[in-house]
Amino acid sequence: MSYINDNGFTTSKQYGQLRDLSSQLILHGKLVVTENTGKKLQTFIEPLVTLAKRGDLHSRRMAIAKLRKITTKESDKDVVIQTLFTTIAQRYQDRNGGYTKLIKINPRAGDNAKMVIITFV
Repeated sequence: MSYINDNGFTTSKQYGQLRDLSSQLILHGKLVVTENTGKKLQTFIEPLVTLAKRGDLHSRRMAIAKLRKITTKESDKDVVIQTLFTTIAQRYQDRNGGYTKLIKINPRAGDNAKMVIITFV
C-alpha cells in the first residue's frame, strides 16, 4: 500500500501529528517522542522558525497555515503563533539554522522503541 508511510500513518495523519507536535514543542520547549518522529518533527519545525525570523505578514500567514491554533481562557489570540514570532524568533535571530536538537534517552519500556528528547538549542 503506497499511501502508508514508514511509521504506519497515512500522509494526512502524519501531517496532523506533526502539526500537533510542533505546536506543543513551541509551547513547552521540549518533547519526548520516538526517534523517527523526532527526526520528522525536526525537519518540519526548522523552516517555521526561519519564517518567524523574517517576521512579515506573509510568513506569519504561512506559519498559521501549518500550526494548530491554541488559545487560552483569558484571550482568544493564538498563543503558539505569538510565542513563535516573539520569543523564539528573537532568540535565534543571529543563528542560521540548527534551532533544535535531539537527545537520545533510554528506550521505551513497553516496546523497546528508541526515544529522544527534542528541544530548542
